[in-house]
Amino acid sequence: MPRTGRPARWPSGSACRSPPSRGSGGRSVFTLFAALDATTGKVIGSLHRRHRTAEFKKFLAKLDREVPAGLDVHLICDNYATHKTETVKKWLLAHPRFHLHFTPTGSSWLNLVERWFAELTDKKLRRGVHRSVQALERDIRAWVADWNTNPRPYVWTKTADQILESLAGYIRRIKDSGH
Repeated sequence: MPRTGRPARWPSGSACRSPPSRGSGGRSVFTLFAALDATTGKVIGSLHRRHRTAEFKKFLAKLDREVPAGLDVHLICDNYATHKTETVKKWLLAHPRFHLHFTPTGSSWLNLVERWFAELTDKKLRRGVHRSVQALERDIRAWVADWNTNPRPYVWTKTADQILESLAGYIRRIKDSGH
């Protein structure tokens, strides 16, 4: 497809974090919520035209329908206000198998679904041309469906001790830098 015209923008996000993509004039184009099964790599995605409590509840309801009833659902979320409203808290009380865990600010790298969003962006969206929001949404839905035909779990390549050792070395270098 030729690279002329202005392509539609794509969203970023995670199981609970997905700031809306912005179109011209700062208007929201759409939001993609996604949940990654860390053991299988399967993704459950949900596209919405807005990013409010109502849409987040729809995403939670979709997860409730699609995740087998006997399993607890642990969602790693950022601190976006949509995930912490009274309406969401009431929904969670009525659905005790759901557990929200919030990452500290600036720690989204801890959330494995962020790796999946990076792959979606790098392999499908970054160089793509989408002449409409609907075309972009179709592409994302197709990517999720294709991904789930052969899901791949992400695996940490370092142990917790190796990560902490690396972090300690970084902190020592900053401390000793004289800044």
